Amino acid sequence: MSGSLNITSATVDPALLDLPWQLPLDEWPVENIALLPKGISRHLVRFAHLSAHVIAIKETTDEMAKREYAMLRTLQGLDIPCVDPLAVITNRSDVNDTPLNSVLVTRHLKFSLPYRALFSQTLRPDTATRLVDALAVLLVRLHIIGFFWGDVSLSNTLFRRDAGAFAAYLVDAETGQLYTGGLSNGQRENDLEIARVNIAGELMDLEAGGRVADELDPIRISDGIVAAYRSLWKELTGSESFSSSERWRINERVDRLNDLGFDIEELAIKTDDSGTTVRIQPKVVDAGHHQRRLLRLTGLDTGENQARRLLNDLDSYTAKFGRKDYDEEMLAHEWLAKVFEPVMRSIPRDLKGKLEPAEVFHQLLEHRWFMSQQENRDIPLSEALNAYINDILRHRRDEATVMGPPTGVITLPIAVQSGAVSDDDDESTEEAPTEPVPDWRLTV
Repeated sequence: MSGSLNITSATVDPALLDLPWQLPLDEWPVENIALLPKGISRHLVRFAHLSAHVIAIKETTDEMAKREYAMLRTLQGLDIPCVDPLAVITNRSDVNDTPLNSVLVTRHLKFSLPYRALFSQTLRPDTATRLVDALAVLLVRLHIIGFFWGDVSLSNTLFRRDAGAFAAYLVDAETGQLYTGGLSNGQRENDLEIARVNIAGELMDLEAGGRVADELDPIRISDGIVAAYRSLWKELTGSESFSSSERWRINERVDRLNDLGFDIEELAIKTDDSGTTVRIQPKVVDAGHHQRRLLRLTGLDTGENQARRLLNDLDSYTAKFGRKDYDEEMLAHEWLAKVFEPVMRSIPRDLKGKLEPAEVFHQLLEHRWFMSQQENRDIPLSEALNAYINDILRHRRDEATVMGPPTGVITLPIAVQSGAVSDDDDESTEEAPTEPVPDWRLTV
């Protein structure tokens, strides 16, 4: 390691000093490299092991590395889903004192995947649509805070499962700019057009390689982000007028926004001079309505759709077993102790890296419903759990750190799965030893 090395980081991990910064990134020894799938990037990006974590290292210029590091930290502070910036390393040089490129170091987002890794052999239209819808939500959230991305694409995004949908996380903020006064309509439309063109190109690239289903239309899918974005933007920021006798529509608008996963921090309400017409407009909208409620009640930090699904199960538990002398917090604690936590403890240790706990619980509920429909009876949770573990979960690949060849080009096996949780994207055929799950660990 060169003695002139400079490391800028909010929380420095001393293990950073042990990595071979004196070598060009493409010459790092294999023992330092983590074989994870990666997206397409204009810069050289490699994954490496650091302590108990995996980090992504991107070679770039001093200025760009420092700028992107600062931007990602700012976005984190604004609760925008993005990768965690770990450090900027400058003044690198090899053993001959030849200057090497500076690097940006980010922490690998566990249970996340680049879009190319979210399918096994071919990308189906419904999976592609879910990815684009997730990206539209992320773009709306960025535009609300005044962030112009400038390079919107599937490649610059990571995706995590979120109860049948996907949640999108910004990876590359290199071209981004934050405007304190907000974005103009022209800036938003520019970002939207960049997204449409990039997504169409990415899907056409997959199509040329025979990696999409025959019925997938790249143009239709890419146009979908425009429609999804505009619909959500209008709902979140558009004004609405109605008769003063229809004041119930104020609560209806708030409920619609909550159902979409957003909270209103301020609502502007105006009436005309005659008092017969009311005009409302959300002023500041914050995402994560269900996430925050679940976190407050249970301490579980999940995706928005996962939170919605877990809250639905909590509400069902409350309706079935709730006591009048218990408030909402007490019932949530009881549900956590008697339902959620016993399920998580019942997952065999060798399967805990397959999916996030909240996603496991969501898929378990899906599988239980599917079994009930097939057998025309109410399936106990313990019975559904055993079936889900042995028939579904064991055949998934680990998504905590999905392994792939060093080039980042991955070839995945054909999905092996049955039941309600059927996805085209990612199943492994590797078997694990069967471990019975005792029914006494579940109370409902």
